[in-house]
Parts: sequence; C-alpha cells; structure tokens
Amino acid sequence: MTTGLIDTPHWPALTVVLAAVLLGDALLSVRPPAFIRDCLDGVRLPRDWWWTLIAIKLVAVAGLLAGLHYPGVGVAANAGVVAYFVCAAVAHVRARFLGATFWVNCLGMLVFSVAVLVVSYV
Repeated sequence: MTTGLIDTPHWPALTVVLAAVLLGDALLSVRPPAFIRDCLDGVRLPRDWWWTLIAIKLVAVAGLLAGLHYPGVGVAANAGVVAYFVCAAVAHVRARFLGATFWVNCLGMLVFSVAVLVVSYV
C-alpha cells in the first residue's frame, strides 16, 4: 500500500528479525544475565531504571511489527531504535565503558538497526 513518502518496509523480514532480536533482549533483561548486568552497571544506569529499558524495547517491538501493516509506523519505530542505540553508545563513551559489550552488542545493534532502516525505507 503506497500512501506517500513513507510506506511499509521494502524488506519486511529484516524488520521482523530486528523486532525478534529486541524482543529477545527485552526478555533477557527481565532477569538479566551477568553480561547485561555488567553492561548496565558499567554505564552507571541506576538499577531502579533498568525496567525502563525493557519497556522501551517492548514498545519498539510493537511499533516495528505494527509498521509492517501501517505506513509510517515502522519507520518511526526503527528510527526510535536507532536513537536508543545512539544514546546507549553515548552512555558507554561517557562512562568510558568501552569493552567488548560496547563494540559487539551496542555498536553491533546500532549498525544493524541503521542497516534495517536504510534498506527497508530508502
């Protein structure tokens, strides 16, 4: 369905994969394993705020999946995911927590979410 400049994704499978990865991340974060705890502690995010990351990821998953059928929703959700990982990268740099979790998880997800955005909507 074409409604204007922003449509549904050209490659819906990529959007579904991104949503699945974020859902897995959110579910893991309910009872975070050591590598997630170490990461959140490393960027000095107060434990009282950890739940917000789960909520953000679940809203992103819902937006990405809704965007498969509703033009404009997916691109907004995907842009939000990119913004989330940009903020995560900034938090890592500010805290000087630049180990493997930064390079593999944080920047890896940033690159993946940007790639999905570009390939799906450009």
